[in-house]
Amino acid sequence: MEETEKTECIDWGGHVCGQITANSETWDDILVKNAHDGLPQPSSDCDRCSVISGDCLYYHYGCDGKDDRGWGCGYRTIQTMSSWLCLNQPQSVSHRRRHPPSLPEIQQTLVEIGDKPDSFMGSREWIGTFEASLVLDQLYDVPCRIVHVRYGKELDQTVEDLHNHFLTRGSPVMMGGDRDHSSKGILGVCTGKQESYLLVMDPHYVGCPLDKNSLQRQGWVSWKPVASMDQCSFYNLCLPLSAKK
Repeated sequence: MEETEKTECIDWGGHVCGQITANSETWDDILVKNAHDGLPQPSSDCDRCSVISGDCLYYHYGCDGKDDRGWGCGYRTIQTMSSWLCLNQPQSVSHRRRHPPSLPEIQQTLVEIGDKPDSFMGSREWIGTFEASLVLDQLYDVPCRIVHVRYGKELDQTVEDLHNHFLTRGSPVMMGGDRDHSSKGILGVCTGKQESYLLVMDPHYVGCPLDKNSLQRQGWVSWKPVASMDQCSFYNLCLPLSAKK
């Protein structure tokens, strides 16, 4: 993922999230909900599969009409995680705000709490799992647990943690690294006799809105073998400590 200086206008299609406002009938309806629904298990030998509970929305590059290609994947993953909190958590727990934050609102939050300087506002600076944990804690009163994995070849050691998270908390997880610096949402984990798989929601799609079947067919929401992750990259995972199921 390389940051691009190009800001040309893109045809995002007839409906973009730029139309999403405080009207709760728009943001929930325009974006694809539960893009992973109906996706078959990755292998016939899977004997344990754990996925998110409840609903979440698929946020991706440009879904609000803003061209954030090359730098916005972390923001989009935060929005997907926030959508789950808005749609599933008890109001007394998570609804300090009603809607997932916009990209400027995410930046403003990080500036207001002192994590970023004023110059961060309006920038195209990447953010990762640490910033995600700060935003979710500040906006939704949901603390997060950060799991650090030194090398991709050690990701298998996190599989049990992920099973436990999805079984007890049910919320989406954010994952990113250094060599593999593309932020991604993790919606599930599956363990088979030969290997384990992660259910990845990739926010890097650019273009007109797709339905869930198209997203799955094109691989934007798919099962990925844990062994397919960059073996030499470190990874951080942000696990929201949402209310227990």
